Amino acid sequence: MKHFLVSLCLLGTFFQALAQCTSEFHLEGDYMLGGLFDIHHDSSPVYHDRPEAIDCSSKPFIHSSYRRFQVMRFSVEEINNSTSLLPNVSLGYEIFDHCSKTHTLPGIFSLISDNGLIQPWGEPQKNLSKVIAVVGTYTSPQALTVAPLFMMDLIPMVSYGAASSTFSKIQNFPSFLRTVHPNKDVIEAIVNILQHFNWLWVAFLHVDGDYGKDGQELFIKRIKDTEICLAYTKSLNQYTDHSQIFKQIEAQRIGVIIVFAAEWTAEALIESAIKLNVSNKVWIAGDAWSLNKELPKKKGIKNIGTVIGVAEPRMTIPGFSDFIHSSRSQAHCENTEQNMVCNQDCNCSSLSAEDVITADPSFNFPVYTAVYAIAHALHNVLQCGAGRCNNNITVYPHMVLAQLKRSNFTLLNQRIQFDENGDPNYGSYSIVSWNQSGDAEEIGSYNFYPSYHFFINDSKIQWHTKGEVPTSVCSSECPTGFAREYNGLQRCCFNCGICPNGTYVNSTGNPYKCIDCKDTEWSAAGSTSCSLRVVEYIPFTDSGAILIMIGAWAFVGLTLAVSVLFAINYNTPVVRSAGGPMCLLILGCLSLCSLSVFFHFGKPTTSFCILRFLPFLLFYTVCLACFVVRSFQIVCIFKIAAKFPKILNWWMKYHGQWLVITVAFAMQAVLLIIGYTYAPPKPYHDTLWSHDKIILGCDINVKASSGSVALLLFLGSLCFIFSYMGKDLPKNYNEAKAITFCLLLLILTWIIFATVYILYHGKYIQTLNALAVLSSLYSFLLFYFLPKCYIIIFQSYKNTQEYFQGLIQSYTMTVR
Repeated sequence: MKHFLVSLCLLGTFFQALAQCTSEFHLEGDYMLGGLFDIHHDSSPVYHDRPEAIDCSSKPFIHSSYRRFQVMRFSVEEINNSTSLLPNVSLGYEIFDHCSKTHTLPGIFSLISDNGLIQPWGEPQKNLSKVIAVVGTYTSPQALTVAPLFMMDLIPMVSYGAASSTFSKIQNFPSFLRTVHPNKDVIEAIVNILQHFNWLWVAFLHVDGDYGKDGQELFIKRIKDTEICLAYTKSLNQYTDHSQIFKQIEAQRIGVIIVFAAEWTAEALIESAIKLNVSNKVWIAGDAWSLNKELPKKKGIKNIGTVIGVAEPRMTIPGFSDFIHSSRSQAHCENTEQNMVCNQDCNCSSLSAEDVITADPSFNFPVYTAVYAIAHALHNVLQCGAGRCNNNITVYPHMVLAQLKRSNFTLLNQRIQFDENGDPNYGSYSIVSWNQSGDAEEIGSYNFYPSYHFFINDSKIQWHTKGEVPTSVCSSECPTGFAREYNGLQRCCFNCGICPNGTYVNSTGNPYKCIDCKDTEWSAAGSTSCSLRVVEYIPFTDSGAILIMIGAWAFVGLTLAVSVLFAINYNTPVVRSAGGPMCLLILGCLSLCSLSVFFHFGKPTTSFCILRFLPFLLFYTVCLACFVVRSFQIVCIFKIAAKFPKILNWWMKYHGQWLVITVAFAMQAVLLIIGYTYAPPKPYHDTLWSHDKIILGCDINVKASSGSVALLLFLGSLCFIFSYMGKDLPKNYNEAKAITFCLLLLILTWIIFATVYILYHGKYIQTLNALAVLSSLYSFLLFYFLPKCYIIIFQSYKNTQEYFQGLIQSYTMTVR
């Protein structure tokens, strides 16, 4: 272990010795800043079986990174020329071409060591770094590689491009800050674009690394509670088969492709899309390549579709163009062997000032901000003010870090601040679209501070669909009134089914469910809302109700008239044979039964429902009991008396007719009291018969009313049996036949009503019910009592004792 540490120290000394050069990469100053820029990119790392130094200058040149490199140089020069910021204090820099995340560590060692000596066993408070802070790196993988080396001694590392969420964990990266927004803000902007244009079926292609994987995870998490579905996702690297990716995208009919990758990865993908004739797609670019200067001008780029991107706002840095013109006119040390080894060789002498100025300006302001944030922090550490600084203060990197975290200054009209995680607490994103001229035109914005605001001017976008916004969905939106039905894939893929009657679909709430309407509401098939049902019942003013009530009053009048006629002729044979006092009881009960008719109309209430059935059931029981007695008496007189005289004697002795009537009345009264106490009739809202109406009626509990109805049926059946037995009585003495005929009419009436009730449940069922009740009453009045009234009034010769005795004697002789 000791030999390893000694070797490491010697290695650091060796690298530091090699780093002494006077090119653009180095500037002496009172306080040194480190800079890490990937001016070249090692896109295809080669395996080595022996240690070899990497030559960054031989790798592909990145114009945009070189521009960012120049922004740092300009920022330092501008600060050094300032009389208000760090007066009489000069900043220097040591910048390295960080072309590889694993083979450029010598430059890092040079930054964190002093005099070439690395002492891992040294005292923590004795920081040996020759720099007070580092600006960089650009990508998240690069930052993850080198950041732990700076975190160890709390050397501030201010990144202008590393956006991975990992760096927001301050416990792991205590001295890491960044002037670029983390991935979650870029993803938020992308999701807002998708939602703005209702693109729900998308592909997410990301660079194979921490930056891309972080973006993918954030995207999946962000769209979890939205209607956006991730149809396809794939990581990209130098070995990716782009043709297979595009085949998958085409097979799934994906119209929107999100490319969350570094510019060189995105360039390779787009160039492949052009070669493979991929067309009619919407490409959403991350902030790493949305302002690319070369891709929009490539031949065939218009065929791939429309490119929309999220970008850092393009801010003009005053004086930068003049600095570039001045810088390019000066000679720099660029081709020494030392420079090449130390990763401080640009190999860019052929670049003109215009080449630099017109390069992709992405992340230029974050570089500018990073340098100024460090300068302001140093300004506060040195207690600068009144045109001078306290040069007696020994500055350690951790002191600069403490002031960096408290940053609060204005730069190009931006208030620069960091949150507790070292993330920027300011700024916004521009939404850009590549136009036909090959430029990235700003079409909207996404502001973070002081409040979130998203805006896109759709009219500025030059769609490949010639004016129409492209669509990207797995399944087309369901027609109005149709609910989505999962088909087993993702939530964006569904079938459509119409919502049936009585339900509706709330497309903005839950488009997958047909919601039942309330009992008081209705809806037709394919509805998006419910309507109130029309409440229907038969009012007293209804024409049918008026006619039936007139009929009921007429019935009462007729029964009263018949009662008066029978009372006047009380002792005549016709009245006596019809039942005598029993006739008056029947007529009185029939009149009381008619009360039920009036309660079939009007809005049902509990009392109305009780009175709709109670009078009829109770007093009609008495009527039937009376007719049972009359039928039995008729049969007894003509058929049983001669054969069974004792039965007649017992019947006459104990007033059997009144005993039967009383028992029937008492039984029905008890049954009604029990039934109505258990479950009285109550108002009922019938919503099943009509989908758009509520039919008001009365609900009868079948169990509670079964006893009363059974008693009525029993009496009716008994009456019919006795009356049918007397069907062959004398022609002129046909009381049994009259009772039989009335019972047949009664049975027919209720059979008709029951049939109609099974087939129809509308509001007029109450009218038919009242009509059935009234018909039951009129059958006995018209066909039992009126014929006797006719004899009393128009055939008085038949209303004599002699006439009736003659009929009885002649029938008795016939029977014998």
